[in-house]
Amino acid sequence: MSEHAETLRHAEIERIRQLLVAERSDQLVERLSDLHASDVADIVEHLDEDERRCLMEVLPAEVASEALSEMEDEESPGELLASLPPDTIAAVVEELADDDAADLIGELEDEDRERVLESVVAPEEIRELLEFPEDSAGGIMTREIVSVPLGFTASQARARYRQFAADAEDLYTIFVVDPEGRLRGLITLRDLMMESPGSAVAEFLQQPLAVADVNMDQEEAVRLLSRYNVPSVPVVDDRGELLGCITFDDALDIVEAEGTEDMLRFASVSEEEGLRAGAVSAVKSRLPWLAVNAATLSAAAFVVWFYEDTIAQLAVLAAAMPVIAGLGGNAGTQALAVTIRRIALAHESPSERWGAVAKELLVGVVNGFLIGALVAVVALALPSTGPAFGAVVMVAMWVNLVVASTLGAFFPIVLERLGIDPAVASSIFVTTFTDLLGFLLLLGLATRFLI
Repeated sequence: MSEHAETLRHAEIERIRQLLVAERSDQLVERLSDLHASDVADIVEHLDEDERRCLMEVLPAEVASEALSEMEDEESPGELLASLPPDTIAAVVEELADDDAADLIGELEDEDRERVLESVVAPEEIRELLEFPEDSAGGIMTREIVSVPLGFTASQARARYRQFAADAEDLYTIFVVDPEGRLRGLITLRDLMMESPGSAVAEFLQQPLAVADVNMDQEEAVRLLSRYNVPSVPVVDDRGELLGCITFDDALDIVEAEGTEDMLRFASVSEEEGLRAGAVSAVKSRLPWLAVNAATLSAAAFVVWFYEDTIAQLAVLAAAMPVIAGLGGNAGTQALAVTIRRIALAHESPSERWGAVAKELLVGVVNGFLIGALVAVVALALPSTGPAFGAVVMVAMWVNLVVASTLGAFFPIVLERLGIDPAVASSIFVTTFTDLLGFLLLLGLATRFLI
């Protein structure tokens, strides 16, 4: 966002605060009703708790519901909903899509959840969604779909579409079910409009490219949307009964959330910290991982201490040590990032995954030789060094980059096979091994050939 746009946004937020203090509800509604829901959510997120509640109470239920659904999870939109009067809660939930309502209510404590549900006129569909695990296909699906019986004609299907399309999230797909409610296929809106009124739905029925089981992990379900480029994926239970569908807007939210989660884990930051956490929360989240890393890196420190006499006799080694450790860490991180993403996105057999280790080994051999040669040339330019010193630095760098690249692919695969999240633990292992091996190679070779 440009500096000018940022200034305008802050000015708008201050104006909203002034209108809240002055209790100018009419101007608040007029000012915010024309904004996109994401912009209203952004304004709400910059208000304090009392200001948020007051604003939600004066906004039309449609605007308030859209803003709540667009708020970031760490801003606790569910708690904001629960803080509203019962009649306001009922009006807001009435405007929410059932899956958005379930997401908001699902983050609440049991007592608050029941209180919110008691305020809603017909919470049965929301309660059903809350029964599914939050990170499953059932937890993110919507029940607001258009479905028609297999025995319908095109004319009957059009009438059913007009009846339910207003509330459906996917306007382009009509699901077809048998008398038991089992999914039998789908028809597109285009085909439905082009067929003659008397045509049987069964005659232009299509089989869905992908179907998600209700217990499927949400990442796997979202991946189906991306893989087959469809606007929605039907969700069924173990009997094949159609329960709902997952739409592309749900997929975008999940991709963003999972991407953020993976990035935080890759950096050994707890996802519970959130992106807008305060200093105290950040310290509590990060300190344990830093303590673990400090303990593992003590092994590398021990190597340096063990070779203190070598460093004392050849002080120039102290200049080469951070270069070798740093480049080794970078090479390992590159391999880690590629391999972890490969595990997350690619459907591969174990042998194909082990192929990633072979690839990174080859990459390490080539990059290690070239970078090692470059660093050796730079090392020769240092005072009191010679060809032997350059050769020691080159070999240490070469081997360290080979090992770093290989371990960067090896550890994620092994940890994933053991049921451990590779994004959380891999970086600690790779950093420890590359630092330890880099110092051991450099100082060991220097002791053997230079002292």
